[in-house]
Amino acid sequence: MFDLSGKVALVTGASGAIGSAIVKTLHKMGATVAASGTRMDALEILADELAERIHIFGCDLRSSDAVEELVPAVIKICGHLDILVNNAGITRDDLLMRMGDDSWNDVMSVNLEAPFRLMRAACRNMVKSRWGRIVNISSIVGAVGNAGQTNYSATKSGLFGLSKSAALELASRNITVNCIAPGFIASPMVEQIPEPQRERLMKSIPLGRVGEPAEVAAAVAFLSTAEASYITGHVLQVNGGMAMI
Repeated sequence: MFDLSGKVALVTGASGAIGSAIVKTLHKMGATVAASGTRMDALEILADELAERIHIFGCDLRSSDAVEELVPAVIKICGHLDILVNNAGITRDDLLMRMGDDSWNDVMSVNLEAPFRLMRAACRNMVKSRWGRIVNISSIVGAVGNAGQTNYSATKSGLFGLSKSAALELASRNITVNCIAPGFIASPMVEQIPEPQRERLMKSIPLGRVGEPAEVAAAVAFLSTAEASYITGHVLQVNGGMAMI
């Protein structure tokens, strides 16, 4: 059970805390992993640690041309693509009345437009093999919102709709499309939250702690397996009970 041997997975945002945990988990389950990110030094460390069945790809998801080239580059090296994990995401926080167009457009291009383009490219290959798994990493704020993050929240809600519609279109080809909506997960982004605000956050989480990247990675891994073949169009909340949706 839960074996990904022979499968090829592309993970974006692989140089971050959650992304690297996803790469390691899928790799441990036997998959060959294409790890994409912008910080090549972090990707090289990851590749050295795993040693085999890993290929790294530098890609700036703000560039539509770079995004369009990523899936073909992975298939050229790995032969095929079975699993796509759209994990990369950025924030450009500000209040709505002060938010500039660049802050809006950058977040939209990385968090929503890039997943759309990668899904479009990946599903063409998956349709041919009549098997595929697409997992989009959204966020709790896509469901409940967050002040100062209208751009980020909009993209994460957008992933819900993108995933559900794609799930309907691709189901007949044995391709599942699901979302994972993490809550507050231990990462540099969460560590930047001021301590008084962190304490208030802890009180709002029934499990009383932030999540670990490995806990998100485990959810991704399950949805990537053959055992999850009857789950599609679903949003899996991994938030410690903070929002029971």
